[in-house]
Amino acid sequence: MSAKAIREATGKDLINRKLSSGTAAAKCRFVSIDESTNWSHLVSEHPWLATERLVVKPDQLIKRRGKLGLIKVNADFEQCQQWVAERMNKDQKIGKTSGKLKNFIIEPFLPHKAEEEAYVCIYSHRNADTILFHHEGGVDIGDVDAKALKLEVPVNGGIPEEEVITKQLLQHVADVKKPVVSKFIQTLYKLYVDLYFTYLEINPLVVTDDGIYILDLAAKLDTTADFICRPEWGEIDYPPPFGRDAYPEEAYIADLDAKSGASLKLTILNPTGRIWTMVAGGGASVIYSDTICDLGGASELANYGEYSGAPSEQQTYEYAKTILGLMTKEKHADGKVLIIGGGIANFTNVAATFKGIVKALQQFQPKLVEHNIKIFVRRAGPNYQEGLRIIREVGKRLQVPVHVFGPETHMTAICAMALGKKPIPDPEAQEFSTANFLLPSGQDVGPSAPSSQAATPTSPTKPMKAQRTDSVDGSHKPLFTGKTKSIIWGMQTRAVQSMLDFDFVCRRAEPSVAACVYPFTGDHKQKFYWGHKEVLIPSYKNMKDAMAKHPDADVMITFASLRSAYDSAVESLQFPQIKTIAIIAEGIPENMTRKLILKAHEKNVTIIGPATVGGVKPGCFKIGNTGGMMDNIIHSKLYRPGSVAYVSRSGGMSNELNNIISKASNGVFEGVAIGGDRYPGTTFMDHIMRYQNDPDAKMIVLLGEVGGVEEYEVCEALKTGRITKPLIAWCIGTCASMFNSEVQFGHAGSIAHSNLETAVSKNSALKAAGAYVPDSFDTLGDLIHSVYDQLVKDGTVVPEPEVPPPTVPMDYSWARELGLIRKPASFMTSICDERGQELLYAGMPVTEVLKQNVGIGGVVSLLWFQRCLPALYCKFLEMSLMLTADHGPAVSGAHNTIVCARAGKDLVSSLVSGLLTIGDRFGGALDGAARMFSEAYDAGLHPQEFVNNTRKKGQLIMGIGHRVKSINNPDMRVKLIKEYVLENFPTKPLVEYALEVEKITTTKKPNLILNVDGIIACAFVDMLRNSGSFTREEAQEYIEIGAINSLFVLGRSIGFIGHYMDQRRLKQGLYRHPWDDISYVLPEQYN
Repeated sequence: MSAKAIREATGKDLINRKLSSGTAAAKCRFVSIDESTNWSHLVSEHPWLATERLVVKPDQLIKRRGKLGLIKVNADFEQCQQWVAERMNKDQKIGKTSGKLKNFIIEPFLPHKAEEEAYVCIYSHRNADTILFHHEGGVDIGDVDAKALKLEVPVNGGIPEEEVITKQLLQHVADVKKPVVSKFIQTLYKLYVDLYFTYLEINPLVVTDDGIYILDLAAKLDTTADFICRPEWGEIDYPPPFGRDAYPEEAYIADLDAKSGASLKLTILNPTGRIWTMVAGGGASVIYSDTICDLGGASELANYGEYSGAPSEQQTYEYAKTILGLMTKEKHADGKVLIIGGGIANFTNVAATFKGIVKALQQFQPKLVEHNIKIFVRRAGPNYQEGLRIIREVGKRLQVPVHVFGPETHMTAICAMALGKKPIPDPEAQEFSTANFLLPSGQDVGPSAPSSQAATPTSPTKPMKAQRTDSVDGSHKPLFTGKTKSIIWGMQTRAVQSMLDFDFVCRRAEPSVAACVYPFTGDHKQKFYWGHKEVLIPSYKNMKDAMAKHPDADVMITFASLRSAYDSAVESLQFPQIKTIAIIAEGIPENMTRKLILKAHEKNVTIIGPATVGGVKPGCFKIGNTGGMMDNIIHSKLYRPGSVAYVSRSGGMSNELNNIISKASNGVFEGVAIGGDRYPGTTFMDHIMRYQNDPDAKMIVLLGEVGGVEEYEVCEALKTGRITKPLIAWCIGTCASMFNSEVQFGHAGSIAHSNLETAVSKNSALKAAGAYVPDSFDTLGDLIHSVYDQLVKDGTVVPEPEVPPPTVPMDYSWARELGLIRKPASFMTSICDERGQELLYAGMPVTEVLKQNVGIGGVVSLLWFQRCLPALYCKFLEMSLMLTADHGPAVSGAHNTIVCARAGKDLVSSLVSGLLTIGDRFGGALDGAARMFSEAYDAGLHPQEFVNNTRKKGQLIMGIGHRVKSINNPDMRVKLIKEYVLENFPTKPLVEYALEVEKITTTKKPNLILNVDGIIACAFVDMLRNSGSFTREEAQEYIEIGAINSLFVLGRSIGFIGHYMDQRRLKQGLYRHPWDDISYVLPEQYN
């Protein structure tokens, strides 16, 4: 959503901080009051509160506060405090809305004359900003639209001159005040534009001889401009409409939404209601709410919300968990229902999102049973079969009633089932084919189906006069043809492949994607499939190069983010070959969109979007992910043209329309989703008139929605005869008038600012103008069928025999995801999993790793041994790493690292050169010591026998002996580990055995001590065998695979890295060994 109302205090703060100097406007003085306000501190911070007369009023987006008696004027501080106390957290009824007063604003009282009051308002619409001014203001201003003078400032029209403002708006203002007021309005409008306001009203604006004072203010900001304006705005608090509390769960979902590329929305309407929804898609979510309200469930509807845009499994889990948490706070006498609905997804993996829902259902199973919750599911789209199977099975497992339906069931049919208005059918869901596979024989599909007389659809429910649909404009040029070529902006391989598969199944001669543009990589070619063959599509760093090399491409499809979509679209407009631009991104700031629309209009370029999935012309061309997966394209017969053209705001609902139209008629001729933002690039009428002028489009379907007035242009065209073809229309959002407070639906434009913009008013107007309007969305398909049937009867439509489409092979990755094929994995891992929302170490989430404070030793035990060892052993591992980290620069590993670093090599090369020296002679004695001592101990050899046997074999005892240290000069590393093990290990037989061996060897030579390798190796074996965490077989396996030496490798890596950094820090040059330290021994015959 874009335009959001702000508090009066927020608006005045922005004016205080950002209104340019040079005007007569006085600074707004105010304090905000809420439940936590400390009144005694207020006076010390704002001394004027104690010395001036004051005004106090609620600051909660309440209109006409003066007429409602919600303003206390000319009061002192104590009176204001008392007035607030009497109303704070008290119920207040305004119209049909009840709510609690929680926020107030106190300002200085300004004595003034009635004739000093004025009214000023600025608001934005598609082609301009309107400035309204009236020389009278205040609570009794009345119909300001009729009274006020207007100044239209066209988009890109700049800041109006003071002379223009004076002439247009200040005709009834005293001459002496005109310069002051015109300067203020000019500066206010500049602030309005710079800070991306969408609405700003001041009433009254008091103009005295001393200056200009802003008394009451209402404003809205374009929240999509946050990435531009945050430094100027600061932190903005967007309060909910009066009558609706701000719930922490709503804030949580809003935060998830802000951090996600998906769309996650939640509005709590009635926290004690029994009907809860979790609907995928902005348009679908509105239709589900409409249907529930139409069925009499408005008072029990608990929430409005949507999840769409391919949210991850974890995001869907968080969303579902939030809904279930709210549902199970209070019981309802009749139990509760959860409606998990949605249309036919274009690109969202239904199974992946359902896994998140299932995870939440499993977590709440006891509460679901306790609260008598029934669940109704209807969903379709990519991988929906697996998704429905998963959720059906979990219902049986959890013993919770779960009724599951797919695309064979009308989208909103589950609402009537959930409310007991319709029987629940047996779960014999019609299975849709998952894909059309290419057989080895090739891509031909065989002979065409024989001609046959098409079945006549059932008669319409009422007599209808079909009109001839011949074109009235011979110059009509279609937007897309079978030869249309496009350029894709962005690295969207899945969307490109989807377009190519569509091209192939439509029997196009060549792909519709000519090239891709992606500024973050160099020029290269990408591999895609064309049927069963592989083709290369070029990708360019610069758009200019792509345009120059592909002059036949006339469509630009930009997948750029909301931050860069405007720039990429404007750049596209520089190339005359581009005739159509599709903008997929949602949330482009409205000022940018309006400028883009103006530029496109000047160049006669059609804009589809923003906030759209695109459009489709069956048999010719489709934009991006429109139409969804191949199974839906085949099922909805989008591979060949039909007779029904449609235009919709909702991209998600376009797929549902494809499905409905394919069942009710001979299919879609063309369909466009113009986009859900407030200002789509093209309007309903732009496309309806194209369909009107295209002789192959026989009837038109319009799916409008609450908000805006574009549908009235259609009404006017119907009345004047510009539209002569049958037009079936329905505007979604009829439920809006049933809610007690204002609700912003999923699309930015889906909110009614006047009665004219309500869906109910639009549907009535369309019907009166001559459009076919169903009773509800549920009967839209029936009405389409009736009108189509009439057109067939009078010969306007002549159904063609069906021709099977070419088969398209399924991508390997998708087939595997669907579980249709299996292949042995190239790698196996059992220690780490990065695929989910959170990294797992041997099954333990990293947040738990930190929360439980397992330390480095714990991480080592998780990743090396697949388990978290007891704390005393983790401490031993950490001690070993610390004590083996380094042993000076003279040892071979450190020496190699230093030489390599001084040769100018990088960190990795230098580290590896040191590690490669580790072996039996340097550092690699841990594994050897572990084997020798454990084998002797296991064989029952007395320590003396062990020493004698190794001497007889001429072997050295690994882990015994040191070049410098001795019994009289002990190695402190050994001493520390020995003391820790003896004190903390419950059992340590091998360490005790090694110490007995040491007593024997040191009697021969004092330096034949148990060295650091020996003590660590023996302690490690004791840990493996006696910690209770390993079986004897596992312990032996770790000894045999060389796990013990890993401690030295890991520990010493710390030291080697230190030596590398030390040499680079000291800026040491290339090392060359001195001659005098080399003994040159050459063969004598050459001396």
